[in-house]
Parts: sequence; C-alpha cells; structure tokens
Amino acid sequence: MAAAAQPKLEAPIAGSPIADPWLRIEALPCLLTIEISVPGFTVADLVHLERGRIIATRWTVGQDVPLRVNGELIAWSEFEVVQNRLAVRLTELA
Repeated sequence: MAAAAQPKLEAPIAGSPIADPWLRIEALPCLLTIEISVPGFTVADLVHLERGRIIATRWTVGQDVPLRVNGELIAWSEFEVVQNRLAVRLTELA
C-alpha cells in the first residue's frame, strides 16, 4: 500500500524547467584549439614550410599551454604522449 502513495517519476518533457538545460546544446559543434605561439615567425618561414620541417618554439617543456573553445580560454593543459599519439592533459580550468 505504501508503494501506491509514492509519486510516479516521469521522464522530463522537452522545454519544461525540469529538463536538463544542457541537453539542448550538447550536440552543437565547437572548435577546440591548443595554442603554442612562435614569436618571430615570418611570411618567408611560411613560404618555406615543407613536410618534415621542424619549427622551433620558445615554449619550455612542462610549461602549460592555453586551451580555447571558440577563441575563449577555458583551461590550461600540457602535452603528453599516449600510445604513439599526442594528447593534452588538463592541468587547470580557467
């Protein structure tokens, strides 16, 4: 008898204030970028780019790199190699 007195839980209806507001926008695409600046890079350097060329940066190993979504800084990260792939580990949220 006590079970009949329990309120019945129903799935939230889209557009209702109970529904998760993130569900409507989770599938929207966004651009995730990781930035490493290369000071002193010139148009001549750009013209001479070719496969296998190494571009020297002033970034120090272990120094966090900015991670941006649609141009907005969201976190700081560091590079890591995972099974022969370059990965990024979040170190701090912005």
